[in-house]
Amino acid sequence: MEQVVNGTAPMVVPVPLPALTRDTSNAQSLGRTLNARVKQARVLMVGAGGIGCELLKNLVLTGFGETHVVDLDTIDLSNLNRQFLFRHEHIKKSKALVATEVAQRFNPNVKIVAHHGNIKDAEFNIDWFAGFTLVFNALDNLDARRHVNKMCLAADVPLIESGTTGFNGQVQVIKKGVTACYDCAPKETPKSFPVCTIRSTPSQPIHCIVWGKSYLLNEIFGVSEDESAFDHTADSDNAQEIEELKRESAALRKIRESVGTDEFAKMLFNKVFNTDIVRLRSMEDMWKTRKPPEPLDYDVLMETAAALDKDTVLKGAQKVWSLEENVTVFNDSLKRLSKRVLDTKAAQEDAVITFDKDDEDTLDFVAASANIRSTLFGIDRKSKFDIKQMAGNIIPAIATTNAIVAGLCVLESFKVLAGEYDKAKEVFLTPFAPARLLASDNPRKPRPDCPVCGVFQTRVYVDLSRATLNDLVADFLRLELGYGDKEISVANEIGILYDPDETDNLDKKLIELGIKPDSFLTITDEDDDEPLVNVLVAIQEAKEPLAEKPIKGTSADGLKIPKKPKQEETQADSPPHTNGHAAAPAQQDLTGDETRSLLPAKRSKPDDNAEPSAKKAKTVVADGDDIVILDDAANIGGAIVID
Repeated sequence: MEQVVNGTAPMVVPVPLPALTRDTSNAQSLGRTLNARVKQARVLMVGAGGIGCELLKNLVLTGFGETHVVDLDTIDLSNLNRQFLFRHEHIKKSKALVATEVAQRFNPNVKIVAHHGNIKDAEFNIDWFAGFTLVFNALDNLDARRHVNKMCLAADVPLIESGTTGFNGQVQVIKKGVTACYDCAPKETPKSFPVCTIRSTPSQPIHCIVWGKSYLLNEIFGVSEDESAFDHTADSDNAQEIEELKRESAALRKIRESVGTDEFAKMLFNKVFNTDIVRLRSMEDMWKTRKPPEPLDYDVLMETAAALDKDTVLKGAQKVWSLEENVTVFNDSLKRLSKRVLDTKAAQEDAVITFDKDDEDTLDFVAASANIRSTLFGIDRKSKFDIKQMAGNIIPAIATTNAIVAGLCVLESFKVLAGEYDKAKEVFLTPFAPARLLASDNPRKPRPDCPVCGVFQTRVYVDLSRATLNDLVADFLRLELGYGDKEISVANEIGILYDPDETDNLDKKLIELGIKPDSFLTITDEDDDEPLVNVLVAIQEAKEPLAEKPIKGTSADGLKIPKKPKQEETQADSPPHTNGHAAAPAQQDLTGDETRSLLPAKRSKPDDNAEPSAKKAKTVVADGDDIVILDDAANIGGAIVID
């Protein structure tokens, strides 16, 4: 306050307080040092789906200086109920690009860079990962998670792994040599699949079954997504996209309106097995590493299918139908379903048909549709009997779960930026556990025998135009790494490239063996007496010409590879990894793309043989979205994640 003399009487004039800025609250909450690190941080977020949208919003509002977003997927109508950065006019556009554009408005003072691509693409190499302060995983599939985990370990960059399934969620901090990595806990066969896989790039029969049951049946005979109320306000930027959406909606309405007509089956067939497939093929980026689907011609197929007897075909429920037989069942099931719709409308009732595995009409339609789609993508077809067993129930995604997990990711990132890994926690969101909503535990230690982080890691620069496998073995492994005369084997993800009994590949160039930049080779010491730990060698393209030898290590000094710990030491120094199967039969481990049924049990510590307590509940789950739980009677188990 100031006193100002104005004439005879002093007047008190308030001194204005400093203006509050966007950063004021962050500085007060985090402290100036940590807040400065946040603003200087350069972070990578992989995945812009359910968790990704919430996480990007948090990163931007917290003031992370530079955020890179990587996602290959495009926006689908079904994403809009939880991925709040997207609107109807964004459908079919890149998730990464749209998320970046929308989130930038929240805080213009930060930098956001979008990458519409596959995180496994060559451009996202080890050096690229090494340029980040921290990496966030917001992925929905096991393979990509494992890849990012391996790249972060190779680049020695901390990773925050997260996932949700329904109401359950998990956040885990991963730091090389300090905490367990993503692969320290063994994973079962993947049983969860993202919607981009189901809708665009199926590779397994179950993908096509879910497509037929959860998408096509609902679109034609259930509650069509296109009937939802959306804002179609056109502007100069989105006019073309909105016009395309209107044309597609009109095509779907025309097909729905033609139920019961002679052209109904042909119209629907051509829409989903020809027109839509042609549109998918036009997305060239999607087919760089996989074979594109082949559209089908309805009239050509009907020349053969018309001669088949539908009753005979339908009797073979345990037989795998041919393409023509599936077309016959497709047409017949459409007639039956159409009759049900017309009869229901005639009775002035709601003409909505939903899937029931005991409903022969819907089961036949889903089975035939799934098998035809499988044929398009070169996938093995299944019998109606098998499809009945594989079809299951829908569990909706929970947007709130994504929001909670994304918030936990940022809270853990503060500990990482502060270097306080001893304070980091593995946090589990378990709302139906009897004890608490959020259960936390200290990070697990790295597993000594983990095939990913329990190995010695190094890099080697290679002139791929000249280098042979013998150059790698003789000059780098035996001389520079010090294997000498030891018996060793060299393998990549495909299989063994070299061992004492397999020497045919020594004179071949590395590139002929499928070894590319940022490939990984595993070196195994075959000696029985005091073997060295496995070595994971990252192959990198030489940045400058290599004059003498075509292979050069990254360290001028000799590398000291540690010996493998003895078995009894490994068992004493690390917790048991039963994953619930031996120690707790009721608990099913479904880490990453799998879902684990919850037990209110705290993970056992070393030398802890007591019964699990009810203090903490642990679950490791996938990125949360719609889940299709498969029928256990078929010994399938698991869940299908629809992002």
